Amino acid sequence: QSPVPGRILTFSVEAHPAVLLGLGARSHPKVLTNNYNKILQPDPEQGVLVVCGSIYQGLCQLRSMANISAVAIAIRALNARGDLAKLFTFDINPSDDNIFKIKQGAKARHKLSFVLPKMRMEVSILCIRVKEGYTCQLGKQCICCRPPKRLFLTFPRQPAAAGWVPGASGSVFFPWAQQGHQQFAHTEPEAVMAGGTCWCLLQPTDVCVSPQLQPEQLDCGAAHLQHPLAIVNPITATPVFTYSGLTAVAVASVNNYTVVFLGTASGGLLKINLDSTMKVISRRSISVAYGEPVHPIMQFDPSDSTYLYLMTSYQMTRVKVAACNQYLTCTECLAAADAYCGWCTMETRCSLQHECTNFTGANFWASASEGVQQCPSMTILEPEINIDKENPALIIQINGTIPNLNGTNISCDYGNNIHTVARVAGDYVNQFIYCSLLPREKYPAFPDDQDHVIVETALRVNSKNIIRANFTIYDCKRTGNIYPKRACTSCLSTRWKCHWCPSTYTCVSNHSQCDDKKIDCPRIVPASLDPMPTGVSRDIMISLANTTFSKPRILLNFLSFCLFVFCVQLHTSEKSHLFPVNLQLKDRPDRFIDSPEMMTVEVYNCATGSADCSQCLGREDLGHRCVWSESSSSCRLHSEPSQVSDICPAPEIKKIEPLRGPLEGGTLLTIRGRNLGRRFSDVLAGSGIVCQTGEAQEAFSDVVTVNVSREGKSRERYSYVLPVVQSIAPLNGPKAGGTRVTIRGSRLDVGSELRVLVNTSKQCTDLSRNDSTITCTMPSAELTTAVRVCVQFENKSCASYNITFKYEKNPIISDINPKKSQISGGRIITLEGRGFELVQNVSMVVRGIGREQTSCKVHTDTVITCPSPAASNITAGSKPAPVDFYLNGRLYADDRPALDEEMYPEEALHISKFSLEYYADPQFFTAKKEKWIKHHPGEPLTLVIHKEPDSLGLESNEYQVKIGLISCEIQIVSDKVIHCSVNESLSTSERQLPVTIQVGKFNYTIAMLHLGGGETAIIVSIVICSILLVLSVVALFVFCTKSRRAERYWQKTLLQMEEMESQIREEIRKGFAELQTDMTDLTKELNRSQGIPFLEYKHFVTRTFFPKCSSLYEECYILPSQQLSSQVGSQVQETHPLLVGEWKIPENCRPNMEEGISLFSTLLNNKHFLIVFVHALEQQKDFAVRDRCNLASLLTIALHGKLEYYTSIMKDLLVDLIDASASKNPKLMLRRTESVVEKMLTNWMSICMYSYLRETVGEPFFLLICAIKQQINKGSIDAITGKARYTLNEEWLLRENIEAKPRNLNVSFQGCGMDSLSVRAMDTDTLSQVKEKILEAFCKNVPYSQWPRVEDVDLEWFATSTDSYILRDLDDTSVVEDGRKKLNTLAHYKIPEGASLAMSLSDKKDTTALNMCFVLDQVLPTDESVEHKKSHRQSHRKKVLPEIYLTRLLSTKGTLQKFLDDLFKAILSIRDDKPPVAVKYFFDFLEEQAEKRGITDPDTMHIWKTNSLPLRFWVNILKNPQFVFDIDKTDHIDACLSVIAQAFIDACSLSDLQLGKDSPTNKLLYAKEIPEYRKIVQRYYKQIHDMPPLSEQEMNAHLAEESRKYRNEFNTNVAMAEIYKYAKRYRSQIVAALDANPTTKRTQLQHKFEQVIALMEDNIYECCSEA
Repeated sequence: QSPVPGRILTFSVEAHPAVLLGLGARSHPKVLTNNYNKILQPDPEQGVLVVCGSIYQGLCQLRSMANISAVAIAIRALNARGDLAKLFTFDINPSDDNIFKIKQGAKARHKLSFVLPKMRMEVSILCIRVKEGYTCQLGKQCICCRPPKRLFLTFPRQPAAAGWVPGASGSVFFPWAQQGHQQFAHTEPEAVMAGGTCWCLLQPTDVCVSPQLQPEQLDCGAAHLQHPLAIVNPITATPVFTYSGLTAVAVASVNNYTVVFLGTASGGLLKINLDSTMKVISRRSISVAYGEPVHPIMQFDPSDSTYLYLMTSYQMTRVKVAACNQYLTCTECLAAADAYCGWCTMETRCSLQHECTNFTGANFWASASEGVQQCPSMTILEPEINIDKENPALIIQINGTIPNLNGTNISCDYGNNIHTVARVAGDYVNQFIYCSLLPREKYPAFPDDQDHVIVETALRVNSKNIIRANFTIYDCKRTGNIYPKRACTSCLSTRWKCHWCPSTYTCVSNHSQCDDKKIDCPRIVPASLDPMPTGVSRDIMISLANTTFSKPRILLNFLSFCLFVFCVQLHTSEKSHLFPVNLQLKDRPDRFIDSPEMMTVEVYNCATGSADCSQCLGREDLGHRCVWSESSSSCRLHSEPSQVSDICPAPEIKKIEPLRGPLEGGTLLTIRGRNLGRRFSDVLAGSGIVCQTGEAQEAFSDVVTVNVSREGKSRERYSYVLPVVQSIAPLNGPKAGGTRVTIRGSRLDVGSELRVLVNTSKQCTDLSRNDSTITCTMPSAELTTAVRVCVQFENKSCASYNITFKYEKNPIISDINPKKSQISGGRIITLEGRGFELVQNVSMVVRGIGREQTSCKVHTDTVITCPSPAASNITAGSKPAPVDFYLNGRLYADDRPALDEEMYPEEALHISKFSLEYYADPQFFTAKKEKWIKHHPGEPLTLVIHKEPDSLGLESNEYQVKIGLISCEIQIVSDKVIHCSVNESLSTSERQLPVTIQVGKFNYTIAMLHLGGGETAIIVSIVICSILLVLSVVALFVFCTKSRRAERYWQKTLLQMEEMESQIREEIRKGFAELQTDMTDLTKELNRSQGIPFLEYKHFVTRTFFPKCSSLYEECYILPSQQLSSQVGSQVQETHPLLVGEWKIPENCRPNMEEGISLFSTLLNNKHFLIVFVHALEQQKDFAVRDRCNLASLLTIALHGKLEYYTSIMKDLLVDLIDASASKNPKLMLRRTESVVEKMLTNWMSICMYSYLRETVGEPFFLLICAIKQQINKGSIDAITGKARYTLNEEWLLRENIEAKPRNLNVSFQGCGMDSLSVRAMDTDTLSQVKEKILEAFCKNVPYSQWPRVEDVDLEWFATSTDSYILRDLDDTSVVEDGRKKLNTLAHYKIPEGASLAMSLSDKKDTTALNMCFVLDQVLPTDESVEHKKSHRQSHRKKVLPEIYLTRLLSTKGTLQKFLDDLFKAILSIRDDKPPVAVKYFFDFLEEQAEKRGITDPDTMHIWKTNSLPLRFWVNILKNPQFVFDIDKTDHIDACLSVIAQAFIDACSLSDLQLGKDSPTNKLLYAKEIPEYRKIVQRYYKQIHDMPPLSEQEMNAHLAEESRKYRNEFNTNVAMAEIYKYAKRYRSQIVAALDANPTTKRTQLQHKFEQVIALMEDNIYECCSEA
């Protein structure tokens, strides 16, 4: 029973837990399994049966013959074969793991005749019968009846020889009671094993010895676990921890914990701490190597077990088992429940046990198993100390894990370098510390608003504070001062021991300091007071309790309470204000009557806060006596005597919102205006009312009415409408959420509340809406599925019923390039992946050092570009910083398994998959580091900019050089130098222009360019001043001019040389890179093994037999074709005469002609006639090679139904050919096809090898052709010459460096019935080349004969939703250069990446003849006689050595190497299920003929075999794939196949290749592989030779089967008629040959032949005349 994947199973052996990890296992239900018996051997003497079966890895059982269901013992057999005597053999060797093993093979001295089982209690006894008797061993058995559980081992020893004496070595014994054998008590199996061994003989006088066994031999160790055990009843266990993707395990037992280290498939390391009950108490995880699975081999460091070694795919890591220093306190340390970590008390740190000083001593180190309660701490027994206390001292009780402090230097530390002496008291279990308090003058200052201060003290042991505690110093006097308005109450209610003195009005700590003791404090009894109007005097009544007042000479005591009335006048300008009420003693203004509960009075102002009558009169509910005055439109106090009305005017509605709501109601309608009501609970603060609308049956609108004693109506109308939801866009998005969707419809802005629910549970957030759209952000989802989107108004039903949104798989970012950036940022980082079409916005963040978040741009479904952010707080060359990407506002993370809720926070931290390494900004300077560059206007300018080497690896397109605002075109970029030139004039009004270079956001001014122009003025002034110096000045000027020109020419030449060198280096580098990368890319992209367009057998035969149009047929035959669309044309009928079902002859001639053909067929089926007939024709000088091949093919068709007869004729003719060749040069036989029999052999091989060709070789051959075509299409192809960047043939190599960029086009084919496809083309492709690639993409599984032709289809580009263009090779937009039109390309039309194109069948063909020369857009003609005006770069490109492009041949060869190897392997290998019968038969025939003629040269046999099969058949097939497949073989593919065929020919040849630097490239290309291929050919010939010989009957049966399969495929009458034409032409010569041959003359075959001629000729002439 296999464990559940990813679970740890535990079981206990000797109380030591072991952990098993299910790696790659699967959980399956237990089912019955068929067991196939391999051995059944009875032993009647012992009454047992040996049964060995196929299940349980070959389990052998010994069953009782009395009860076959009873299993005595089960033993696992390893690769056991043969008879029973060889099955049970074993090696008695104590060093061999001490495990009884059953091995294959016999050892004479230890061969066993049987295995006898004996069961005694819980111990299995395994007895082996040998000559001398039995030797017995304890078997593996678990004692389950009493603890402790122990797994018993078997310890075999060397058996004794004759004359064995006590003391010699023996084997572990277990005697039993049988036939007088010794008895033994089985109470203690351990004692039995420890007691020794015994060699038990059959006699009762057996002697036993007791050698001492080593302790490790008795231990239940891991030795058993290293070998698989076959058990019938599986061990079951309960998983203690479940996790997805576990790959490795290591276990340790530490401090009463079991610690399990688990490696994960994502490169993480989990640490699980288990207690003694196997319960998980803590988990930790770290990331070792993101994305790389941890290797199963994971071990502890043998020298330091606190380190763990683990491996991933690319690295080995030494990880410490615990990071204890991350825990700063003891509580954190022990609460982490990490078995390795504990608290080192005397060092006050969390550490490993051995890292703690004196860890072996008691209580120096506390482990996590002891619990947090064992953390060292101290308790101050009197933690609250009065500031007035004299000579205070601290009594400290020690708790937790602290060693004995006696004899140590201890003190109390109060901070600020204040220490007091401490002493230890008490025993070791209960330690007490007595410590003096710090001096009074060093007490810390009390805070202003507190009556106490908290002081921290630490116990200092050996100059280190180990534990801390706080105590409090309080001051009762401050208690009353802090709360002056309730001093007494605060004094008596504080937690300190304070007392109140009424006489002194103070709070004291000692009651002896107070003359009178007052328990109850005088206080104000709280009562509610009516609101008072502002500016009006009112009496306030205050009740007091527990008061005592003294008047002059009189002391009044109020036992309960008394009343005081005060007349006050208060003012406020606010609507209302609360004033506190306190009583202060007149003679002591610093003393107050306590007011424990603050008493307040409200003062209101009617003139404030009442905008209308309703609000004014509504204040009555608040106790405000206010009335409304219509005359002044104001609210005032009611105390005035004038008559006022308490009825307000009608409500006035100024605004209602919203103005529309759904029919279902529920809209919260806000009404704003005046006089809307008196109740403040109904009217909002903004003078408004909120009410909820009801449900309406239909849409309507009306005014809103408010009735408050009077009725008021709104000027605006409220409308009930039905919102309509129509669509949502986009329709899909990633399941991570964040997609911003737009819901379209009408009347979507109605109501007061709107919710968009996704799948009825989650809400779409960040809502914004108007009348026609709702925009919101989609939430995340767990699954990729379509969900319903519900637009809900006012929490009612959904307004949308069929709107769905589909959650797709999250986009995946596979890689970013480059992975480096300059500190200034701005470098374009390209993101590669898939699913980017779902992304709406992308941003990039570099964690830790990035200054800002940069916005990215989505280009295609697989490409995103982001500018790198600038870095801050970083030094150049520091470690890479993690990079995060936000897709649609969501942090990008891989779809890793979700962690369970109990995971610790550090396990859920986001780990970035990508990183960016920052380097210092590049440094640039001029050649001589000058800051001024002088330049003359009008002259071309070339700048040479030097740069410091850096590690950024910048490309040439990342540099931008500007002179002022004019760009400097970069020519050459190397690691140290940048060349750029400016071709336009730099004339400007400014005389100085800055030279700046920009890399990303880094912009640096290198120098200033100074535009000079004063030389002419100087020369003129010199001429005017002194005519005598004119000649010298002119000479000097000419000299300077020529010098500058020469210098410029030298710079130009140097620039060209450097550019040429750079291009050569770049070409070599690119060639090498292509060789390394394209080899795997093509294998991934190519998938054409499905639907291989094999030709039918009849078409294969006709194309192979008649490769070119013979003289018999003036027109070439074609295959039947069925177009993709009926618009192109109907099916073209087959035209080959041999495939016509009926022989078309006039009816009146049919009887005689059929009789003549039948008689001629009879003659051809006569062996003697046919051989004479063939020889007679071959002797004719005008019977050309073409006629001989044609006759052989016609004979093959005519005799196709009797291939065994055809084979015998071929063999006889071959014997004649061999006889003729053996006398001359036998090695030249079958070298060419110059005779009828050689062509017959070719046809015979084609027929016999067709099935092998189709079933074995067809697929690799077709894949090779597809690979060649696809590799050619990966680069630029000259539309005129057909030369390409990628090829195998040097003559077809495009020797130009044309930068072609791929374009992925979305193409639909109207009328094809297929969805649109993404087609990959190059921007240099002409429109015809693009059409060919589109047709191949749509028709890749359709035979080529059924494809539409390029000229029959039109290609249309949809530039916008309204604009479209028909794309053609030539149109009005074609560029004319030097009087010639260029063919249009994708780059010409500027078709972007991902453009939408449509292909359709054209209505009519354009038959316009174009009599002009077409040149590809990027390729100039190579004819040097044609002169063109070229730019500097074009003319320079011509000078690049064309030989540098020969490396592309190697790149193409390396890419196609796998496909070529597969093809050669298929051709030159032998399948067991389908051996090459015809090859074996024919090779044996050749060997037989050579032996008869005494030819023993192996080279001659090799040449004969090569000429008959590889060169005669396979090379023909390799060069002509159109014989096998219905495909289009272009001239370029034909040239590439010629190179491959040449390599195949060289592989089959015996002559050594003498290759040199002048050898053709088609031989040099595969020169390295030819020796290996030759070995394969020789091995193939040897395998054929070693095959069993084939009889004539077997071969004839095979040939008869081939004839039967294709019986009615050909019209043999037509073939006979064509053969007859040769017979008629050479009638006399044939008759003479028949007369000369004795056998044919005796059988009168010449007369029968004359009869055929006579019968046929009369009918032919008669029928022709009638016709």
